[in-house]
Amino acid sequence: MKSHHIYLFRHGQTDFNRDGRFTGWLDSKLTELGFEQARMVAKQLENKELGIAFHTSLTRSKQTLDEILKYHPECKEIIEDDRMIERNYGELNGMTHTEFIKNMGKRLYKLEVEGDLIADLSDKGRQEAEQFLGEQGYNLIHRGYHIPPPGGESFLMVEERVKSFIDDLLVLMKKERVNVAISAHGNSIRLFRKIMENASPQEAVAWQIPFDLYYEYEIRV
Repeated sequence: MKSHHIYLFRHGQTDFNRDGRFTGWLDSKLTELGFEQARMVAKQLENKELGIAFHTSLTRSKQTLDEILKYHPECKEIIEDDRMIERNYGELNGMTHTEFIKNMGKRLYKLEVEGDLIADLSDKGRQEAEQFLGEQGYNLIHRGYHIPPPGGESFLMVEERVKSFIDDLLVLMKKERVNVAISAHGNSIRLFRKIMENASPQEAVAWQIPFDLYYEYEIRV
């Protein structure tokens, strides 16, 4: 059996990331720092051979992949697949993290619905939420794994579509026998990792997904 590899990476920083907003399915674009981060990943992958590359329909995913593919003229197939798109935050799309924390203060009884969104706050926002909620309230972060925010997706819903993507991806890799690059998003990567690394929901929710590194998985075909 021969080994092939999956190279999975997050898009660079966007204007919404910079401003501390839940982005979800809104189409924010890379900042200057975001392009720099994408180029950092591109340099890390410069000497890898790529046969197929995936992006989502969101501009930030495409812009990041464009930077990676500048080093890979050998990559002949580029596929758009929204099963790896960001988590949809529904009514919270576009809301700032500060606004979210203030709203939690007014609606503590809804923490069983919104608690898992704490996982997607910036480090500063997460610390503020922990301080505000205390240990007991912060632990509710794990209850929301199966419950979506209003009009949005739960982590479980994202995991289901990501699993479908992985199932099809493995079939494709075994057929084509190529390495694959995937330009994805923080939460789709979180659930991709959970599946591939057989992690628990608690572990997956706690992960921070960087803008300037990649994850590699070896597949035997």
